[in-house]
Amino acid sequence: MDVDKHIVTMDDYNEQSALTVNPGIEQPPVVNPEAIAQIRRNRPKPMSVEQYVDGILSGNITILSRAITLIESLREEHNDMARAIVESCLPSSGKSIRIGITGVPGAGKSTFIEAFGKLLTGAGKKLAVLAIDPSSERSKGSILGDKTRMVELSCDPAAFIRPSPSAGSLGGVARKTRESVILCEAAGFDVIFIETVGVGQSETAVHSMVDFFLLIMLAGAGDELQGIKRGIMEMADMLVINKADGSNIQKAMQAQAQYKSALHLFPPKASGQPAGVLTCSSTEKTGLREIWLEIQEYIKLVEHNGFFASNRREQTKYWMYETVHDTLIQKFYSHPSIKQELKHYEEQVCNNRMSPFTAALELLNLRNK
Repeated sequence: MDVDKHIVTMDDYNEQSALTVNPGIEQPPVVNPEAIAQIRRNRPKPMSVEQYVDGILSGNITILSRAITLIESLREEHNDMARAIVESCLPSSGKSIRIGITGVPGAGKSTFIEAFGKLLTGAGKKLAVLAIDPSSERSKGSILGDKTRMVELSCDPAAFIRPSPSAGSLGGVARKTRESVILCEAAGFDVIFIETVGVGQSETAVHSMVDFFLLIMLAGAGDELQGIKRGIMEMADMLVINKADGSNIQKAMQAQAQYKSALHLFPPKASGQPAGVLTCSSTEKTGLREIWLEIQEYIKLVEHNGFFASNRREQTKYWMYETVHDTLIQKFYSHPSIKQELKHYEEQVCNNRMSPFTAALELLNLRNK
């Protein structure tokens, strides 16, 4: 028996059956090539340092955003250009009121900033909000969703909101926020908010770049005096008890009295001005005007007694040393000898064949060779 004669091919099947198998159509590409070409055509053209500076000084928000992106970039060529832009804008900076805003999680920082910001823009002020978004320790990514929580302020032509990733910076403060403040001041913003990711051990970083440090608190969330670290309260120039509305008003008043009593136990502040304690409701827009009036009064007093200018000088010196510190660490880990031997020393330490201190000293000696 010839087996080959009994094998039915697909062609034989098509000839013998009413059903036929047609070849499929060619699938179109997943991404439209024309769309990609359009994106490339619309990509912003490279700009010179002079063009960046002219755009910032004229108040061009698009150019200001691109300049801040350069500041946040890790590429060396971007860093060189960013430094040149900041240096050129420095003489035109320093004319704003810098306000740091922090608070316990859930205190309503974003809602407060939107309500308070709308009050300021309504009074004719130009407002910049530098919102620091926490970066994931695992993926290193950030959501950068602050604009979605400040819908009204995002649409305000007198406001500029810039969320930035904290990128692992101490205290949740973006590493380049200081330079971003300079650019925003040069662009003509009267008031700058720096919002942090929440209360942490190093809110000193925020305190060392602002003129006024505002701490937002909640009432009725447990023991108010134990709900936050003393060091943060000592740095605050004002405590604001938010969500003082509805049935929570009485609790807010009680918390206000408790905080006022507690603040009397703290040593005098370097500014010579005791911290105020106020209540507000960001949703009902109550108490916000009183907060702004007290901030303005504080600025007048510290300008008169000389603390305002001396504090800014100390802050500038602080950030010079911080930059030296960051640069030394970066250069240390980028050194070829360190890159080559770091894994070896890690294994030695992890296997208890060498102490961490000896390993660190030997790595430092490698850097000096």
